[in-house]
Amino acid sequence: MDGSLRLRALVIVAVVATAAFWATPPSEKIKLGLDLRGGMHMVMEVETDDAIKVETDNAIDTVLKELEENASVTGVEVDRTSLTSFRLSGVPQDKYDFVDDEIIDRLLPSWDLSRSGDRLQFSLDGPEERRLRQMAVNQAQETIRNRVDSFGVAEPVVHSEGLGSERIVVQLPGVDDPERVKEVIKNTAFLEFRLVKAATGPYGSRQEAATALSSQDAASHEIMVEYQRDENKNVVGESFWILEKNRVITGRNLKDASVTADDFNQPAVAFNLDKEGANRFADVTAANIGRGLAIVLDNTVISAPTIQGRIADRGTIHGQFSLQEVQDMVTVLRSGALPASLTYLEERTIGPTLGKDSILKSRKAGLFGGALVILVMLFVYRISGLNAVAALGLNIVLVFGALSVFSATLTLPGIAGIVLTIGMAVDANVLIFERIKEELRAGRTVRSSIAMGFEKALSSVMDANITTMIAAIFLFTFGTGPIRGFAVTLSVGILASLFTAVFVSRWLFDLQHSKRQRVEKLSI
Repeated sequence: MDGSLRLRALVIVAVVATAAFWATPPSEKIKLGLDLRGGMHMVMEVETDDAIKVETDNAIDTVLKELEENASVTGVEVDRTSLTSFRLSGVPQDKYDFVDDEIIDRLLPSWDLSRSGDRLQFSLDGPEERRLRQMAVNQAQETIRNRVDSFGVAEPVVHSEGLGSERIVVQLPGVDDPERVKEVIKNTAFLEFRLVKAATGPYGSRQEAATALSSQDAASHEIMVEYQRDENKNVVGESFWILEKNRVITGRNLKDASVTADDFNQPAVAFNLDKEGANRFADVTAANIGRGLAIVLDNTVISAPTIQGRIADRGTIHGQFSLQEVQDMVTVLRSGALPASLTYLEERTIGPTLGKDSILKSRKAGLFGGALVILVMLFVYRISGLNAVAALGLNIVLVFGALSVFSATLTLPGIAGIVLTIGMAVDANVLIFERIKEELRAGRTVRSSIAMGFEKALSSVMDANITTMIAAIFLFTFGTGPIRGFAVTLSVGILASLFTAVFVSRWLFDLQHSKRQRVEKLSI
């Protein structure tokens, strides 16, 4: 064996040995996806409008507080003109400079101010709105991941569908308690504290509440339901509250939550607020002693106790909760309150039995397809077909080794990609072998035909594989979940087939004829 053959042999052995080391044993090194292990798959959309509403509420509170405390301006009327804008009426003209310099420039730099007569129009600028929406999606994604981690789910997948998308994909392979995990993830825990309209409620029906809500208060108030439950937690009645739309604080002001008991020794949730939330909470409760303060979770009133005194940085959420419900609520709140509510677009649960069945059928498909490819190559190309068969075996080893190295998850579409790779792995050999046969028919020697066959077929082989790789890159970039799994295995398979068909197959031909001075015939 000459130096060139020996060097190429060392490269092949090193590559294959490394791949085999990383892929062995496959049951431990290859991560199986949701469709093979069983588990849950959900696609949800973040209602980023909620986060924008909170930002607008905070801006309104900031403006009114600054005007009252630092400019002695009271009686200002607020009118929401859109999701990202509001209008003030009743601000004296001599205070306009104060609004410009102290409020807009110092406190609300991302808001634009315009004047129309005696009205001041505040509008959130476009880049800041986009940033807040993207931040809400990122925070929701991290919050969901924290909630999933609290259950010890192995290898969860939580990701957004792409930059600018408001959809989040959650995959939980092998969950042992899917119903409870589903409930915790579904529980958006969008926590709000809102003031009850003075001297009102609760009402026995939504119609009664709507009748009590005057037309002039309709723009700044809304009606929310509270459910009454029996000892078995079944809903036995409803009551309705008229609440201010402006939120006193929200779940994003929450610093910590824990399980506690109320005065009747029933399970409850104790919470602590951050500095910003504590200051706002203290100001509002001190100014509204005797009014109701509704605790709202996911647009449902949990309770509406009367404010007895100033409350600062801590409080308790009471309700008709079981201990399990309180523990789950604490898990949700401690892992981070969602910045916005979620809408569930898709949800499915795959049993482990179905996953095992998929693995079994995929294995059969791979073995059957591989056997057919081997038989065809041996029948059509005789002994030279053994080169393609050897390259095919190495190709599969390289694919599984690469999946293990990159910690890629093997999915059912991924297996389809591997089965497709089995066919594509010999496609390059077919092109090369046909070129060799053409050179032999043209009267060239065996060695010259092999060299010319590989040289002339190389451009066609590269063209076919590069165009397929481009398609795989687009599938990975714009696809989600199973589509990405297919793209990953297809890409790895393409690179592996190029290595085995061009490099390994050529080495096998050269090795086969290296000890012969003259080669008269080639079995092809």
